[in-house]
Parts: sequence; structure tokens; C-alpha cells
Amino acid sequence: MSRLRDFVIEVHGGLPLWLQFEEVSADLYQGGALWGLKGHPQTLERTSVTAGLKKQWATHSPFGSGGRRSRFGPGRLAIENGDGAVLEELLEPRQSFAGHVPQTPWTELQLAYFAGCAMWTYLTKPFVLAWPGMDTEELEPWPTDAGDWRRLAVRFPANIATHSTLQTLYFDGEGLLKRHDYNVEIAGNTPGAHFVSDYVEVLGIKFPTRRQIYARQPDGGFSLEPLVVSIDLSNIALS
Repeated sequence: MSRLRDFVIEVHGGLPLWLQFEEVSADLYQGGALWGLKGHPQTLERTSVTAGLKKQWATHSPFGSGGRRSRFGPGRLAIENGDGAVLEELLEPRQSFAGHVPQTPWTELQLAYFAGCAMWTYLTKPFVLAWPGMDTEELEPWPTDAGDWRRLAVRFPANIATHSTLQTLYFDGEGLLKRHDYNVEIAGNTPGAHFVSDYVEVLGIKFPTRRQIYARQPDGGFSLEPLVVSIDLSNIALS
């Protein structure tokens, strides 16, 4: 097991403290080209997310109009009304993306799956690295204008729904997460370079509040245009 994994978990607040909480929530303001490309430019522009910390689940509320909310899990996706009644559901939702390319539009259920899968992944890093079945290995450092960033290759087990089995995390000299690389398997394996910044501390746990995602190039570089996704978080809470 990687010493870097243990170091960065400690820097972000430490596993013993993290395990005292059951869920995390935040308000989101989201932009970028992805949402319009997939046919849903405003559905999740302003919403709130809640994610489980000991089991993989997430909800977005509101989910579009009409007081609806989404409920994500690896094997089931649902859209509910405000009373919790199921309006639509999709079992084994990842299978519905077979054959998709980056330009393929998403249904509302597919949008809810991607948003739940993505935000759960983002909000639980780096602590999810301590889950059973996670495999990590330190790679060679990555040079930046601000100094070398240490890199951690991560292999996710099959029972966790996330962007891709293999992902790479970058940490600055203090051990804070700065960049997150992955391929979006459900969108034709689109390669992303995801940058995080503007950290806040919530009950002893450090969270970035600004996220910007760009198209990643084969050499690890990235294009500033277009901005694929932007996510600004506020009112982060642990309970």
C-alpha cells in the first residue's frame, strides 16, 4: 500500500475523523460545455448534492423542475418527487451507455447517473482510497510551474461506479489534491484533466470548492478551450 496514500489522507483531515461522519452535502453552481452537449444545459446548473461516506449513493435536489430529486446507486438510478415517490427508475444504469460517443445525448436518467457517480467520486477523495479493494501506486512526479506534484495511480474495484477503473491523482508539496485525471467511460472514454482549488476546512476535513475540467491530451497536457465542466461548491456540511 502506498505511503503517499496514507500521507494525503492525513493531510486532508485523517481517516479516524472522516469515519465519524455518515454523509456530506454541498450546494452546487455548475457550468461548462458538457451539459449543453448532452442536452441538459440547465437541469443541474443550481442544485444541492448529498453523498454517502460509508456506502456509495448520492442525491441531487432539485433535479430540474417540479420539485424532483435524483437518487444514484451503482445498480439503480431513480428520479423521485418531493415525497420520495419514484417517477422513473433505471436498473443497472451503466449498461445504458453502451456505444456512446462524446456527442451522444443523455436521457434525464443517464444525466442523473453521471452526476451522482461523479460527485460521489469527487466528494469522497482522497478518503475513498482506504476502501477495501482499492489499489494505489506512486508514480514519477509531475513538473509544474509551482513545483513538482506527486502522483498516485489508482485502480478502482468493479463494485464502485466511477469514471474509469484507472485514475491518476496529483498532490502538491503540502499533500493537497490539485488534479485528477480519468477517462469518462460512459462518454466514449473521453479523457479529462480535472483541477481543484480554493480549499476550505469543514469540521477538520479539507474540501476544494472550485473544480474545472478540461480535455486531456495524450501527453498529459490539456486544452483550456472549451471548459468542459465547472463546479463551484458552497455550504459544505458533514453529518
